[in-house]
Amino acid sequence: MKASRVSGKSTAFLRRYWHVVLYPLGFIPAAWLVWQGQSGELGADPVNVFERSLGLWAFRFLLICLALAPMQKIIGINLLRFRRLTGLLAFFYAVMHLASYLALDLQFDISIFWRDVTRRPFIILGMVALVLLFPLAVTSNRISMRGLKRNWKRLHRLVYVAAVLAGIHFFLSFKTLNSTTAFYLTVMGLVLLTRVPALVSAGRRVFTHLGARRS
Repeated sequence: MKASRVSGKSTAFLRRYWHVVLYPLGFIPAAWLVWQGQSGELGADPVNVFERSLGLWAFRFLLICLALAPMQKIIGINLLRFRRLTGLLAFFYAVMHLASYLALDLQFDISIFWRDVTRRPFIILGMVALVLLFPLAVTSNRISMRGLKRNWKRLHRLVYVAAVLAGIHFFLSFKTLNSTTAFYLTVMGLVLLTRVPALVSAGRRVFTHLGARRS
């Protein structure tokens, strides 16, 4: 009887505060990469492997975030509650990806960073994607949803633009179409295809609204 009560309380806690458990779990890959780096297990070019791995995890979480809505329709389980978590993890990993590039690769040389950001296309695309994700991360809370109202959804549609830019950045960083890039780009393409009808419908509503205002 006592054990069942404890189990029931644990279940209730997890249902209410699931994010308290899942957020730390989301950072396990980053911690594992740090441990591997400290242990010399990241190969001959550990800095490059560390940076790429953080970027890959950012892209993975972004794809999961986008895939939750279509997956919910298929399996019939409420998965949208995890959209904020996966979206924020994608942003945090993207920030860590950039931070590792600045600290480990460039040694905080701002002049080289500025040259890369203004001249290297794949870095430009990655930076634009991160800039687009920033307002989405900042407004991923109920206060922003209430304050922005309908504009909140419009703002958060930028995630699709960010995903496309991140996908191109991901592809160009490898400089070749291998099994890894092909897999993730295929997943991104399939996820985006599921959102085409909704995006087209939203676009029509915007044009209809603009036409009504002009008339």
